[in-house]
Amino acid sequence: MSTLFSKIYDPIMRPLEKKRIGNIRKRLVSPQKGIILELGSGTGTNFSYYKNAEKVIAIEPDSSMRNQSLPKVKSAGVPLELVDASSGHLPFDDNSFDTAIGTLVLCTIPNPNRALQEIRRVCTSGAPILFLEHVRVDRPLLGRLQDWLTPFWKRLCDGCHLNRHTLDLIKQNGFRVERIEKHYKDILLVVEARNEN
Repeated sequence: MSTLFSKIYDPIMRPLEKKRIGNIRKRLVSPQKGIILELGSGTGTNFSYYKNAEKVIAIEPDSSMRNQSLPKVKSAGVPLELVDASSGHLPFDDNSFDTAIGTLVLCTIPNPNRALQEIRRVCTSGAPILFLEHVRVDRPLLGRLQDWLTPFWKRLCDGCHLNRHTLDLIKQNGFRVERIEKHYKDILLVVEARNEN
């Protein structure tokens, strides 16, 4: 990611986080227990929401994002380790995690299928796999607008795909989807799934 994008990410997202997304994150993250893997932790927006975890290991490949998250690591209410790693090559043993969480991350990962397979590998069987993601909507006008904007948006936002069919990817990679919660006219989804390996 570019340093510029990482610096403007929090100020741009702050109004959305305060209005609604922060509450969605909190409801998704706070109840989770055990050893948790957070994918693409960015600037550490989720860190303050962890309340019941035994430990959180957060991966973030972008050094600028990691550096911005360091104060949030120090003030987290649970043990939290920040790791320089890519979701496509997770440096962890099989069955290491009780839960995996990704928020607004699958849109940017270059190979989401590889990342999802890695999540399956490192999480225990039956582990909750939780996502908060924006997706391509299934409405002709808005969906085509997302398709049209994506090439420009990817350059502006360091690889973010506005039109990724994320829910389909989750299902295709062997996760059992148990619950879907839709927000912002179906653009934003909470996906609660289970690891079936």
